[in-house]
Amino acid sequence: MNLHKLYCCILLTLITFSSNAFADIKQSKYAAKQTISIKKWEVVDISFKAKSKSPFKVDFIADFISPSGKKQKAAGFYNDNNQWLIRFSGAETGKWTYSTSSSLKALNGKKGSLIIAQETAEASHGGIVIPENDPQHFYYEDGTPYFLMAFECDWLYALDYHNEDGLPKTNHLLNLLNDNGLNQVVMNVFSYDVNWKWGKDPLLKQHPEHEFGAPQDIFPFKGNNENPDYSALNIDFFKKLDRTIDLLNEKDIISHLMIYVWNKEVNWPDMNTEADNMYYDYIVKRYGAFPNIMWDVSKEALFYGRADDEYILERIQRLRKANYFNRLVTVHDYKFCQRNTEHVDYISRQDWTFSLYHNMINDLKTYSDKPIFNIEHGGYEESPYVVFSGSYISAEACLRRNYQCAFAGAYSTYYWQGTSWNALIWNPFEQDESFYKPKFEYFKHMTALFTAHDFSKYKPVVAENKAGYAMAHANEERYLFYVPKETYWYHTGYVFEDKKPVTYQWFNTYTGEYSDEVTITKKQHFISPWHGEADAVLIQHK
Repeated sequence: MNLHKLYCCILLTLITFSSNAFADIKQSKYAAKQTISIKKWEVVDISFKAKSKSPFKVDFIADFISPSGKKQKAAGFYNDNNQWLIRFSGAETGKWTYSTSSSLKALNGKKGSLIIAQETAEASHGGIVIPENDPQHFYYEDGTPYFLMAFECDWLYALDYHNEDGLPKTNHLLNLLNDNGLNQVVMNVFSYDVNWKWGKDPLLKQHPEHEFGAPQDIFPFKGNNENPDYSALNIDFFKKLDRTIDLLNEKDIISHLMIYVWNKEVNWPDMNTEADNMYYDYIVKRYGAFPNIMWDVSKEALFYGRADDEYILERIQRLRKANYFNRLVTVHDYKFCQRNTEHVDYISRQDWTFSLYHNMINDLKTYSDKPIFNIEHGGYEESPYVVFSGSYISAEACLRRNYQCAFAGAYSTYYWQGTSWNALIWNPFEQDESFYKPKFEYFKHMTALFTAHDFSKYKPVVAENKAGYAMAHANEERYLFYVPKETYWYHTGYVFEDKKPVTYQWFNTYTGEYSDEVTITKKQHFISPWHGEADAVLIQHK
């Protein structure tokens, strides 16, 4: 059930949870409903009423106790119009109880209960975790391997902001991502505008509906970006953001949520001020219960001369104190991660270099207890608008760099210029033939490959003839070899030492097509059936 639909139900049934907070609802009318039931990992809002002159300074916490006695805290936050919410999700089935504590008397000492049913929320596998026995890979909370294949969309929050009835554009775009194996969105809480002048693109004048930069009536504080009022937060902004995060969660798409971004023209309050802390703490409280959250303190955190290590470290510590659901934390700055490895859960990288593969291999060796995520590899596939060109713009060159990351044991992101910044073409395949159509399907095939051949079970190995990249399965005699289309023949020597028959087939990275399996009994050179046409993966096993 949608979080907001669920909230409406709870609003009518929570009298048994907190009758003092619902003085306007008659207990007798709802007394038969003693508790509510939610699914595993479903997000629920528990609502209270209380007045406060300084609602963003109020401490409000709920202590939940699971059926087995496990304790779980959940933060409370102000939701406007004297309404307060405790937002919760969990996995242990059975009856949970809670009690609240607060610096505001009207919110203190409230008690209630809820039941988590055996049924799992649709498409949900829980939050993203890093297990101790496999610290360089991501998994879902239920133990399912998570092959992270991210998609950059900085302005996602704005796509349906002004639609009070729903999120049709957002839903359309997210369905495209789901259909094409893209299971994470790298996004900002708020972006205002870009500081490069791309908006003179003549095609954009014909399609102003794709321009989302410089919104005059969207801002996380009171006022607007030009004339901010830092005395209070704009709760309507966060209610709108709730819808987006919730829709991502329904589709089991992870929100890689960057709390700050320095180069998108946002008029932020000064660092370490009361307004800065109010904004930062509120986001952690409001979104921490969502299982599809992965925290990122700031995009390009130490670029642009604003923040330093001391500030970012303080932000991490501040986040950890309120990170009650233990969502993973990183900082989008490689040098910061290098200097402060123990403070991040995984290493964030931004590597545009020609030596990308070898750099990722070195990272895998250096940070043997953490996953490696190259959030930006310099490949920004072209779009109808020339928004921002990286070192590579062809879809095939960009795809190859994603495979270079994967064959080095790292995770990566897909950037399309039509959605990565303030140009947002949410329905590219509905546009006329003059529009460039992105190659989303390439990533459908990539995710399918590393699902069929579980990415978490493979480790990079050095290819003997240096013509491509190789991975070996940890427990089986099985190998994957990435073979660029320019490679004429490929020779492997791993699997013939005991002279047993070997089976091989090819995988086309552009189409997802597999060749027929062939069994051989002696060494030979391998020539891809798509030589000169498409990069391929050679799959061999005994």
